[in-house]
Amino acid sequence: MTEENHRELQRFEKRIMELAGKAYERNVYTFTGFLSLAEQEEVYRMEEDLKGTPFELYGGSKDSERRMLRFGSPESFGYTQEFPIVCLRISPVQEKFADALTHRDFLGAALNLGIDRSATGDILIHGKSAFLFCTDKVAPFLTENLTQVKHTRVKCSPADILKELPVKEPETVSFTVSSERVDAVVARTYGLSRTRSLDLFRERKVYVNGRQTENNSYMLKEDDVVSVRGYGKFIFYGRMRETRKGKLSVSVGIYR
Repeated sequence: MTEENHRELQRFEKRIMELAGKAYERNVYTFTGFLSLAEQEEVYRMEEDLKGTPFELYGGSKDSERRMLRFGSPESFGYTQEFPIVCLRISPVQEKFADALTHRDFLGAALNLGIDRSATGDILIHGKSAFLFCTDKVAPFLTENLTQVKHTRVKCSPADILKELPVKEPETVSFTVSSERVDAVVARTYGLSRTRSLDLFRERKVYVNGRQTENNSYMLKEDDVVSVRGYGKFIFYGRMRETRKGKLSVSVGIYR
């Protein structure tokens, strides 16, 4: 770890401790911005130092990868405060003339307006439109100022998550593996060598159910969700049968 990365980590830990302390001492909910998977893992590592303050991670939907941290709970405070998250729909003004835009295009357009990355969560692409999760503080600014993505004129407005948010269905893929070890399944899911799969664990790029893991021999269970930075995310559906040669036929749901 470089000296700068070490200082950045210290600043992050200090901020988390301050928010936990404020919630504990004042009985008020405190929130971070949206955290990356690596930042969420750091919060889990700090769990014993957080004075027993209850916390929850949420990103706007149950499948969100970038999530906001909230300290406090209805059980401890006696009242509820929702996460300050808004979902915006970004759609072309004239769809037939719109470019085929990517996740990077929409994110870049938002960040080019001076928005900090921590103010934005997941972006879900749906056709030529996108659904962007963001903090309630930046939502009005984005609604007014996000008018163009690359060469495409767009309009930005609050979305009704229950009615408008597209259901992201994974693609079911089946294959055989020697065991349900996570490194074996990661290798087969993304067409990697076992050596490259092991490297991903050493590089701390593999997360199971939102938790970073270096345990490449972990045996996957049905409905475990695996995220691999740089490759994507999949759900392990479990084994279907054992082949005559003693291998396991398993299936996974890959989010494309």
